[in-house]
Amino acid sequence: MDGADKLAAPCSMYCGVCGLYRAYKTNDQKLKEKLGNLYGIEPKDIICEGCLSNVLIGFCSACAIRNCAIEKNLAGCFECGDFPCDHVENFPFEPAKNFMKSGAKKRRDVGTEKWIEWEMARFTCKECGSVAIRGARRCPDCKAELEVEQ
Repeated sequence: MDGADKLAAPCSMYCGVCGLYRAYKTNDQKLKEKLGNLYGIEPKDIICEGCLSNVLIGFCSACAIRNCAIEKNLAGCFECGDFPCDHVENFPFEPAKNFMKSGAKKRRDVGTEKWIEWEMARFTCKECGSVAIRGARRCPDCKAELEVEQ
């Protein structure tokens, strides 16, 4: 499995724009502290190589959506006839559910490679080209307002 495959989360929220993943990969202490406070975890425990890697943050390794796809031997929810199922509908973060639903539809329609391109494009600042994290309202570099469709 190459690096991009490890970032193609079964829920169809691309790990390449996940704040936890990016904080770990860039060793951004300020972002680690912000996300640690948000999720109730110690910044030092923000360690993740992507949803399909062997290096996951605790709650990602216990994710019912991820585990369901693995058990069903599916690349993701986009391949499942039950989508959106109770695992998605009961996910505790409403914005994430919306990203999962739009991501799974797009991934089903265009395939994983084009879906990754779409995910990266929609979180890339139109002003300066920097890639933001999912949920950001402003570009991390130029501070331009981001317009990300759910």
